[in-house]
Amino acid sequence: MELAQARKARIAPRPGGRVLADALVANGIDHVFAVPGESYLDVLDGLYAVRERLKLVTCRFEAGAVDMAEAYGKLTGRPAAAMVTRGPGACHGAIGVHIARQDSTPLLLFVGQIPFAETDRESFQEIDYRAMFGPIAKWVTQIDDAKRIPEIVAHAVDVATRGRPGPVVIALSEEMQRDSVAVPDIGPAPVTRPFPDPAALAKLRDLLGQARKPLAILGGSCWSEAARAAVRDFLLGQDIPVAVSFRRQQLYDMTLANFVGDLGVGCDPALVAKVREADLILAFGTRLSEAVTQGYTLFDLAGATPIVHVYPEAEEIGRVFRPALGIVADLNVFAASLGDLAPVAPRWGEWRAELRALREAASAIAPYRGKLNLSEILHELQTLLPAEAILTGDAGNFATWVARFLNFADAQRFIGPTNGAMGYGVPAAIAAKIVFPERLVVGFVGDGGFLMTGQEIATAFHHGVAPIILVFNNQMYGTIRMHQEKFFPGRVSGTTLTNPDFAKFIEAFGGHGETVTTTAEFAPAFRRAVASGRPAVIELVQDPEQITPRATIAELRALRPAPPGSVAAKRKPPARVLPKHGKTR
Repeated sequence: MELAQARKARIAPRPGGRVLADALVANGIDHVFAVPGESYLDVLDGLYAVRERLKLVTCRFEAGAVDMAEAYGKLTGRPAAAMVTRGPGACHGAIGVHIARQDSTPLLLFVGQIPFAETDRESFQEIDYRAMFGPIAKWVTQIDDAKRIPEIVAHAVDVATRGRPGPVVIALSEEMQRDSVAVPDIGPAPVTRPFPDPAALAKLRDLLGQARKPLAILGGSCWSEAARAAVRDFLLGQDIPVAVSFRRQQLYDMTLANFVGDLGVGCDPALVAKVREADLILAFGTRLSEAVTQGYTLFDLAGATPIVHVYPEAEEIGRVFRPALGIVADLNVFAASLGDLAPVAPRWGEWRAELRALREAASAIAPYRGKLNLSEILHELQTLLPAEAILTGDAGNFATWVARFLNFADAQRFIGPTNGAMGYGVPAAIAAKIVFPERLVVGFVGDGGFLMTGQEIATAFHHGVAPIILVFNNQMYGTIRMHQEKFFPGRVSGTTLTNPDFAKFIEAFGGHGETVTTTAEFAPAFRRAVASGRPAVIELVQDPEQITPRATIAELRALRPAPPGSVAAKRKPPARVLPKHGKTR
C-alpha cells in the first residue's frame, strides 16, 4: 500500500494530449500516420514530447494515412495509430477502417472531435463517430475525461489485437486534450492466447487420415514468422496441397511443390473446378469469405464437403459454412501445436501433383500479342527481386496479372486490400519502406488507383524513403470495363480515363520516372530505378484490348448472347470462346 501511494505521489500532472502520447508509447505503438488538424493540436504537441520513441509520419491525405497504418499492421502484426481531424478528415479516413475490418488488421484511428460542451448542436464538422464507424470497426468510443485516456488506449490495443484483429476508432473531444490530470500510464497485460483443444487436434488428424483429396486454404492476418514456418513444415511434410485466400500470398512460399494457387477474384477456373472435388478442406485462418468461395458457391453450406475451420473467434466459425470441425484458437498457437501431431501417411500424391501442374501451367508465360507482355515482365521481375522484397498491391484488373504470374518466395511479402479498395497500393508501399527501410519495396497499382492516392509519393520524399511504383496503364477503370463488356458489350460508359505522363509526375518531385512500352525495356528500367536510390515510378503501357490475363475485350463481347430475333442472334456463333486455362491468342 505504501509503495502504491508513493508511486501515485510521483505522478506529475500532464495535459491530456501528453497523456495520450505517453499512453501510445506505453502500449508499444511506435508509428503514427497523420494528417494534422486543429481538432487535435494538443495531441500533436504531446507527440512532439515523445518524438524519440514514436515516429510521426506526416501524410498528404487522410485516406493515405489510414492506409499506411493498415499496411503497418499487416506487415508487423501489431497496430499502428492513424490520426485525422474531425468531419471531412474522418470521412476521408473511413476507407482505411473498412480495409482493416474486412482484412482483419489491427489498427487504431484517433479522430479529433468538437468540444464536448457543443455536442448535438451540429457544431462545425460535428459527427457522431459511434454511429458513423459502428458498423465497420470492432469498437468505437470517445474520450471526454482525460483521466480515462490510459485506460481506454490500453483497452483499445487489446480489442484491436485479440480474437479476430481489427480497427478501433477513438474520438478525442477538444477540451479534454487540454485538461491537466495526474494519472499513471497503463501498459499491456500479459494474457494467454487461446490454445486449441487437444481432442480437436486429434479429430483433425483423424479426418486427414480418411481423406484422399485434401486441400489447405490459408488466410487471415497476424501470422508470426514462426507460425508460418510451422504451418509450412506441417503441410509440406504431409504433402498437402495449399492454396492461399484472396490477396494472402505472403502466407506461403509459392515456389514449393505443394503450393497450388490463390482463391479469389480472377483466380484460375481450373483450380476452382478441382477444389469442388476436394474431400477435406483445412481452412486455417481464412473466414471463407465471398471472394474465396466464389460467391459462397464453392462448398455446400450444410457441410457436404468436410471443413476443418480454425479461427481465433468462435462467432466466425460456421457463420456461412457448417464445418465438420471448428477449432477456436490463436493462429500462431495453433500453428505451433501442429508439430505435436503424429504424421498421417499421405495417400494423395497424385492429387497434389494434379493441382500443382495446374498452377505451373497457369503461371507460365502466356503468348500475348503486342509489344508489351505482362506475363513475361512479371516473370522477369521475379528474377530481379531480392529474397526479402516487400510488394504491395492495389485493387483492379491489373492485380490478377500479379497473382497469376508472380511466385513469391518464403521471405518475400505481399500485401493488398482484400476488401477491394482502390488507392491502397501507393500508401502501403510508402509505409512498408518507412518501417523496413533496408528492404526493397515495390508497389503495384493501376492508372485509376494511382491518381486516387498517388500524391502520397510526396510523403516518401518527405521522410526520405524510396519505394518503386509500377503503374499498369490501360487507360481505363479495367475491372468495371470488364464487367461492362460482359453484360453491355460495346456500350462503353464512364470507364475511359485520361492520364498524365506518370514518369514526369514523379520527376516533378525529384524522383526517377520511366515509361515502358515493350517487354525488353522493363528489366533495364527496373534496374535503373533501383540504382537511382530515389522514389521511382515505372509506367507500363498496356494494350487496352488485353483487358484480363485470360480474355480480350473482343472475346468478352463474343460471350454475350445477342437479343432473341436480332440479326446477330441468327449468325453462326463464334468458334472461339473464353479460354478456361489462361491461354489467349
